[in-house]
Amino acid sequence: MATKKRQERIAQILGSLRGDGATSIEELSQSLSVSEMTVRRDLLFLAQYNKVRLVKGGAELRLGHADSQRAVFSLVSRDGARAEEKMRIGKKAASLVEPGDIVIIDSGSTTEWLARSLPLDASLTIICFALNILLEAVRREKVTAVFAGGTFRGDTLVCESSEGISLIRRFRAQKAFLSAGGVSDSLGVTCFDPTEAELKKAALESAQSRILLVDSGKLGRVTPAWFAPLSDFDAIVTDSGISLEYVDIARSRGIALHVT
Repeated sequence: MATKKRQERIAQILGSLRGDGATSIEELSQSLSVSEMTVRRDLLFLAQYNKVRLVKGGAELRLGHADSQRAVFSLVSRDGARAEEKMRIGKKAASLVEPGDIVIIDSGSTTEWLARSLPLDASLTIICFALNILLEAVRREKVTAVFAGGTFRGDTLVCESSEGISLIRRFRAQKAFLSAGGVSDSLGVTCFDPTEAELKKAALESAQSRILLVDSGKLGRVTPAWFAPLSDFDAIVTDSGISLEYVDIARSRGIALHVT
């Protein structure tokens, strides 16, 4: 049985999760002015009643039957690797979006956290080519969603086509948020699929500001499909595991660093 104070905290936790979809223990601790241990106990209480799903370092709202399709078309629900870092990176990236922006949002689980973290009343234009990003965009009544379709890939939730690449090239955006499979100072920014690399190149060409969302485990890593030199990016959003080497590399190239 929850005490009155716990009931009030739980109501606040659920309110936060309904707005953001997910949040970290640290953020809840700060917003509720209680210890992280207290937050953990509250989240365990909610998890027992199937109200939340615990993830590393935080929790996300459990989806009801009406949201079952959203659960299927989500990379966040599949991805256990570095989940807390990706959540933080996505939330930080969302804070860089301003009302009225036209933004291109790449595919991936980190960019899905970005899309999830946008306010429900956000007034934006979102250009995307992955189904998980589209589903988050259309949940927001004031968002105009532009979707580049094509052949659907169930592993990445990306729709790939030459027409989709052309569509992205016809648009212009203030900001493009890109994900990557690897980031190397010498070999550039890479992903796993050559067709997806072409979509990323189109996004980079169409944006005024290019922002790379990448967890620190991918820094120094190389994957098969190149799509940009690191110097093409204006900013990097990453986690505190970034090495001093890559801090120095970013600074030497004039790339702004946002470390969560």
